[in-house]
Amino acid sequence: MLSTEFVNVYEVPENVQQILLNSCYNCHSNNTNYPWYSYVQPIGLLLENHIYKAKAELNLSEFGDYSVRKQRSKLKSMISQIEKGEMPMTSYTFIHREARLPPEDKNKLIDYLKTLKNTSHEN
Repeated sequence: MLSTEFVNVYEVPENVQQILLNSCYNCHSNNTNYPWYSYVQPIGLLLENHIYKAKAELNLSEFGDYSVRKQRSKLKSMISQIEKGEMPMTSYTFIHREARLPPEDKNKLIDYLKTLKNTSHEN
């Protein structure tokens, strides 16, 4: 993994890393694993557009390149969207059941992200 990866910028516990990899990284990193149906059009175009927008909003592979201010903003947004159940998206977890966040994992992830929110990492 790149040094700019979220999991390299912060000391992420293994259990939280696994949650991030299962529920976030497929859309929000440079490590997207495209399913077989992504090669069927127009589904492929819709999927590609969706992933492009997801990475533009938050790219965990490039998190270390964000300014400290942007990192804090992204952490706050991540916490909010996970708390509200907006992420991971229902349309994604409908097909990718492994990406669902059971309450225990959701709480672990939120608690961890909250510990980072006030931490600064100079670039």
